[in-house]
Amino acid sequence: MTNWLIEIAGWLGGGLILLGYVLVSSGRLEGRSVAFQLLNLFGSLGFVTNAAWHGAIPPMTLNIIWCLIALWTLATLARRKGRARA
Repeated sequence: MTNWLIEIAGWLGGGLILLGYVLVSSGRLEGRSVAFQLLNLFGSLGFVTNAAWHGAIPPMTLNIIWCLIALWTLATLARRKGRARA
């Protein structure tokens, strides 16, 4: 059962990242939008989970960095929104 959940996490992660790419490429989302960054964050978390389970260190590392970039961008967007309210 656990193995299936790990595989589902990986496939969902890939789907979320691809969805974000399609939406940005088609002009439906902006690259610095919260929605796009959340798709990247949760997508890469799915990949991290799957890669860690399978002991695939290079893709796991890449996706940890991908998560950190998404988190950094979300924090930057939140700070800018906070300044705009002030």
